[in-house]
Amino acid sequence: MDIVVLDTSAEAHMPDTLAMPYRAKVRGASEAGAKSHTYKLTGNSCLSGDIMGDYSFDKPLKIGDKIIFEDQIHYTIVKNTTFNGIKLPSLGVLKKDGELKIVKRFGYEDFKNRN
Repeated sequence: MDIVVLDTSAEAHMPDTLAMPYRAKVRGASEAGAKSHTYKLTGNSCLSGDIMGDYSFDKPLKIGDKIIFEDQIHYTIVKNTTFNGIKLPSLGVLKKDGELKIVKRFGYEDFKNRN
């Protein structure tokens, strides 16, 4: 199976997918094998279990494609970590007209001051 390493981490950004267990819905994707191109979606940390799961897509994925995990805010914001030095995700609001407004970006100071 082809493996896709994303610029996010299940361990750091979506801990509910590992702890629940909870399979996140990915916009435009289906269960493995349901569509013509199946991939194992993985995170970018060194944790061997940093895996979101197996998903299939209509077209082959390519570098730069946007993968949207839906329904991820219920525990993600309160339980995310900076495991392995991975930055926290920015918080944004996607408006109905398609404009994305970034509400908060996290940097080193946020990491340094985190308890």
